[in-house]
Amino acid sequence: MKICHVITRLIVGGAQENTILTCRGLVEKGHDVTLIAGPETGPEGSLWEMARASGCDLITLDSMRRAISLSQDRRALMEMKTIFERTQPDIVHTHSSKAGILGRRAAWGAKVPCIVHTIHGMSFNRTQAWWVRMVYRNLERSTAKYTTHFITVADAMTEQAVRAGISRREKFTTIRSGLETNRFGPDHKERLRWRTRWDLRDDDVVVGTIARLFENKGYEEILRAMPGAVARCDRLRFVWVGDGAHRSHYERKLSELGLLDRVIFTGLLPPEEVGPIINAFDLLLHASKWEGLPRALVQALLVEKPVVSFDNDGAPEVVDERTGILVPLGDVGGLVEGVVGLANDAALRESLGRTGRQRCLEAFDWRAMVDQIEALYEKLYTP
Repeated sequence: MKICHVITRLIVGGAQENTILTCRGLVEKGHDVTLIAGPETGPEGSLWEMARASGCDLITLDSMRRAISLSQDRRALMEMKTIFERTQPDIVHTHSSKAGILGRRAAWGAKVPCIVHTIHGMSFNRTQAWWVRMVYRNLERSTAKYTTHFITVADAMTEQAVRAGISRREKFTTIRSGLETNRFGPDHKERLRWRTRWDLRDDDVVVGTIARLFENKGYEEILRAMPGAVARCDRLRFVWVGDGAHRSHYERKLSELGLLDRVIFTGLLPPEEVGPIINAFDLLLHASKWEGLPRALVQALLVEKPVVSFDNDGAPEVVDERTGILVPLGDVGGLVEGVVGLANDAALRESLGRTGRQRCLEAFDWRAMVDQIEALYEKLYTP
């Protein structure tokens, strides 16, 4: 099949890695695959090298920008329509909000026979003002009429989309977001390497967080939980993996709390270093206010590290009582209890982590994801 994927930008992120792995897998299966993306990166880093290594054809669309601009957005729409008319793909598969709205409209205008959209996370969510949610919900409803089928990375995304009136339930298929599971696994040498670099003691309990340093990623709640957790377990140390516009703000808050010396900021890491560094953790703390399928939870469990997470969106589809602790959304006291409980019970951490790895190896391998996407394409598209 001739397949064209479209995404707004190739920053370091779950939706972007998912899309590139899909392109790579489809190329390996013999399909003709093109990936269109805008040029923007930023403090979140870039996955353009990973895209180049995938084997698909790449098109950089300069007009595809994350910020709303009527002139740029119209230009992106028309340029994609021209590309689709010239290349005549069998399937256009869009990802992310901007590319999803513009790409599907362009594909419909170019009479592409099959148009698929993946919902990695809802474009409208609980963190936005009511009018922003209304605008995005209406845009998604209007664009749905151009969509042959939706893929969601979690059942929760399907439920939210159907409840919002985006489309009928039968137009949705859940396909879990896949990872290169071979890159994640327990490694005692990596644990020693990172903890020695950070000058940590053997009995320090390291609480890791993997998320962009930005609002709604849960750092405000983590900051509120830290004093109580540290007061009950002095061995706690925190590692924050990622970068973003709010880093200096969080550093100031930590300094005010007298906790700056307990937090290690790794900055942005290339994807291949995330698996090794998780070995230095004892547990993962994830407090994001909205998600699709939180890949950081899967990554931690693949390295046999249990998780404390808010119970929202796709998180319960990764974590349950056998792999970690789920806390009601916004319950900072629950985060404290979860972290302290796991910090004081090494045997429980080991048991939860071991079960988590077994489950994630089966459910979240990227090749299984590609197999399911290819099978769905074959079901939807008839030459």
